[in-house]
Amino acid sequence: MTETVSLTDLQLAIVRVLWERGECTVIEVQEALVPERKLAQTTVATILTRLEKRGIVRHQARGRIFVYRALVTEPQVRRSMVSELTDLLFDGSPAALISHLLAEKEIGKGDLDEVKRLLTEAERASKGGRDAAH
Repeated sequence: MTETVSLTDLQLAIVRVLWERGECTVIEVQEALVPERKLAQTTVATILTRLEKRGIVRHQARGRIFVYRALVTEPQVRRSMVSELTDLLFDGSPAALISHLLAEKEIGKGDLDEVKRLLTEAERASKGGRDAAH
């Protein structure tokens, strides 16, 4: 996947059902979303059709029933949407995004410890890659 995959909140909720279950009918997607959203089957079917036109999902006919599955993975969508957000709001600077999260106190103590650990791992991996190249 090289193109940007940007999904609305509702599209993402539908695709998440497909990620969790592998494949589903329109009715199964609708039922899975009932706790958070009450949607008509026609609404779910319309969204799945639009997602299919964009190459995000695909259907297979089983008799008269369409069974849908996601063609994109959660990490692909996450990477694409975070990249788009970073470009749009932070001039493409991941450091500006992180700075914003820290300044707005959107990262709690446990998360901050995890970020520190990830930064340490990334620095080690980066040094290891440079050392191997020399």
